[in-house]
Amino acid sequence: MFQEYQINYAGFWWRFLASMIDGLIMGVIFVPLGVVIGIGMASANDPDSPMLLAANYGLNGLEFLVGWLYFAFCESSSWQATLGKKVCGLRVTDMAGNQLTFGRATGRYFGKLLSGLICYIGFIMAGFTERKQALHDMVANTLVLKGPAVPQYMEPPPPPDFSYRGGGPLNI
Repeated sequence: MFQEYQINYAGFWWRFLASMIDGLIMGVIFVPLGVVIGIGMASANDPDSPMLLAANYGLNGLEFLVGWLYFAFCESSSWQATLGKKVCGLRVTDMAGNQLTFGRATGRYFGKLLSGLICYIGFIMAGFTERKQALHDMVANTLVLKGPAVPQYMEPPPPPDFSYRGGGPLNI
């Protein structure tokens, strides 16, 4: 477990800024696709046609899938953060400060649905809890910390010196 003086929990506003950056990244990907489908629905003779509805639902499903994979892979990677969190100097860890597994990062992502379903109160909780945890952090037993990750390995010793320092000929 951490020593208390080393922990620098990420506050609500840092997390909010990182979320906005991640939202912009997702928007750059999906807004153009949504515009194309929207134009198709507006110009179609039958806006309720099964093809256009399937395209709309397909885009929503694709956005959900890409969002899940983006957050889960990034937060379980060696970065321990999405691009938005990385820009803000944040990282996501388990309760002991270790890198998340993909499963835990997935649980955290789906916990965000719960945080949002209750009028975003689950997200706002990060501003008021002791460890600045949102509801989805509590569900997944994770922390969002400010600052670089601490390496989880010790520095290896220097390599041995095999150079020949003798003055005479080698007797092999």
